[in-house]
Formats: sequence, structure tokens, C-alpha cells
Amino acid sequence: MWTRSTLRNKLMAEMDATDPGVALADLDKISKDKPYTVRFCHPIAHELGHAAVQRYHQDFQKVISFPHETCAAGYLHGAVEEMLANSKDPQSDILTLCAPANTGPCIHGVGHGIMFVTKQDIPAARALCDKFPSQSRRITCSEGVFMQLFAPDEEDEKAKANLPADKLAAEPLYPCPEQPALYQSACFFYAPTFFLSSHDYANHPEAFPQALQWCLNAQASGGAQDCSRGAGSRIMKYNLDRPDWAAQQCATPKDTWQRQACTQGLVSYYTVNDTSAGAAGRLCAQITDQQIQGYCRSAGGLSGTLD
Repeated sequence: MWTRSTLRNKLMAEMDATDPGVALADLDKISKDKPYTVRFCHPIAHELGHAAVQRYHQDFQKVISFPHETCAAGYLHGAVEEMLANSKDPQSDILTLCAPANTGPCIHGVGHGIMFVTKQDIPAARALCDKFPSQSRRITCSEGVFMQLFAPDEEDEKAKANLPADKLAAEPLYPCPEQPALYQSACFFYAPTFFLSSHDYANHPEAFPQALQWCLNAQASGGAQDCSRGAGSRIMKYNLDRPDWAAQQCATPKDTWQRQACTQGLVSYYTVNDTSAGAAGRLCAQITDQQIQGYCRSAGGLSGTLD
């Protein structure tokens, strides 16, 4: 059984002895052979990215020349964070770091890095995301911002976001309702991460259906759908080794729309983690609840039956 620390130490030593590509390939193999490691492979990949930037003296193109999509592009996110942390002009560098490709994972990583640059100041972070010329890139940047806000160390269920208790008492989904419309969706999507870490999901699996119930607090501000998709995504991420059990959690809400939104989140995370052909079909085939299986196939762009 791998733990976060034992796997991290193995891969860091491996990277020191060889290069990031070897360590990332090993991480990819281990995360596929042992699905439970997906719970902590993303932050390990982050650490590899940070270390690679230091090793190659901030030569970003060299750092990202290694295949880096494993564990939801955690290596790329860490590399971007480290580059921005060392930048003398981060406000300019956020626009050029990912050029010319400007891939989604890279700009998502910029969002994470912005939170380091602004010291978790959400209005300041939004202002930096606003510097991107297109709306789609601003949204992608905000996804990194809010993921970092709600999950400063996502796979450690004891590491909770530092959100003000008085604000949370007045608004359980703080600060999402007060965000500009463009950024609300990303905020609501990642908010369940905070709920789950605050409810010790690793030792209290009842926290998963409770998170879906908690998302109903966002109905008044129109964020319940995004929150429920986010809850489904985290349910799958933390239970990738038992996908049918994860799907059963999506069957618990009384409303059809919420069961469907949760399932969309399940599929989105599963296919982000497994980018190989047919991943959605393999997931749906493991789901025994017929309604959730149907929602799965719809979310995955599959036909309505298993024929």
C-alpha cells in the first residue's frame, strides 16, 4: 500500500536520479494500477513540477518538454506555480508563460499560481485572471483560483481552507454568491471540496451524500447545479477504486436534476483522469443503478443502452 509520503519520496528520488519524464511515467503507471493513489497523486505531481523548475533553472520550455498529463496535469500546475513564485513581474508573466499554445491545463495552473502571488486575495486574483483577453481563458484561470482557495492541499482531508467562520455562518457557500457572474460557476464547482475536507470524508463516507444535500444551499443564488457537479467530481476522485459505490452516492438526492448533475461530475472526473479511448463507457458499464447508468451514458456521449 502506497501512502502519499512513500510514493512522493520514491518519485522524487527517481527524478533526481533520472529526469521528470521517468518519474511521471512511473506515477502514471502506479496511479492506473492502484486507483486509490489518485487521491494523492495530483499534489505529488505538483511537487515534481516545482522541483523540475528549480532543477532546470526556470527554463519552462525544458520543464514542460516531458509528457505531463498524468494525474490531471499536476506536474504542469506545480511548474507554473513555481515559475510565478519566482517571477519579478507576475502580472505580465501570467499572460506569456503558457504562450503560444495556451492550453487549458497550463492556464488552470496559472490560476493556482495567482493565488500564491496574491496571497489568497480573491478580488486581486480575479483582477489578474481578467487580464486574459478571452472569456474562456478567464474562466479557466478562475478554475485554478477557486480550486486553490477551497483545497490548499486537496488530498489531505485535514488540510482545510482558511475561510472566515463568521462569513461561512452567514453564507455556507461563501464566497461564491458574491462573485461576478463569469466566475460563479467555477466557485460553486470547487466549493464541495471544502465541505468534504471539513467533514473528514476519509473516515466518514456519509459526508459524500451530505455534500450533495449541502449544495442545495446554493439554489437561491443559482449555483446548486454547479455545486452538485462539483460534488460528483470529488466523489469520483476520492473513490476511484470503487466507481459503483461512488455512483450510488449520486442516487441519494431526491431530485432528478441533482442526481443527473452529480453523475455528470462523476464522468467528468473519470475522463479527466483516464484520457484513453472508451473511458466513459468502461465507467458506465460498472454502474449497477440503471438510472445513474443512463445519466452516465448521456454525460459520456454514449448511446442510451449498453447494446
